[in-house]
Parts: sequence; C-alpha cells; structure tokens
Amino acid sequence: MNFASSMTASSDASRRMPASVAARLDAADAAVSSLREEQRRLERLGFELPLARCHQQLRYWSFVRAICSLPREVRS
Repeated sequence: MNFASSMTASSDASRRMPASVAARLDAADAAVSSLREEQRRLERLGFELPLARCHQQLRYWSFVRAICSLPREVRS
C-alpha cells in the first residue's frame, strides 16, 4: 500500500507509532476516526478515486487498531 499520500495527518503511516500500548491504540483510533470523517466528505463530493484510496487506508488502520486492541498475551 502506498502511504506516500495519506488521506489525513492522523493516518500517516510513515510516522512512528508511540511506545506505549495505550498510546498506539489512541493513534490508531485517531486515524480511523479521521478517515471515516474524510470518507463521509468524499462521498458527499462524489470523488470516487480518492474515496477508494480512503477506503483502502481505512481498512489498514482498522486492522492496526484491532491488533493494538488485542490483549498482551495474544500479541506476544
């Protein structure tokens, strides 16, 4: 996935993830929230290609958020 052009500042995958589990989950939550808002905006405007790119990034960040939500025992 090409993240050179992230849809939102929160969804920039090139930035470092925070060290703590709680902060990583917060970062993933912020990315998902910002992408959902951007998705709604793009739907209103009818921009299909950017909407598809937003959807792709939303799937990625939803996955990251799910991984960050797992209990520590499962992630180890």
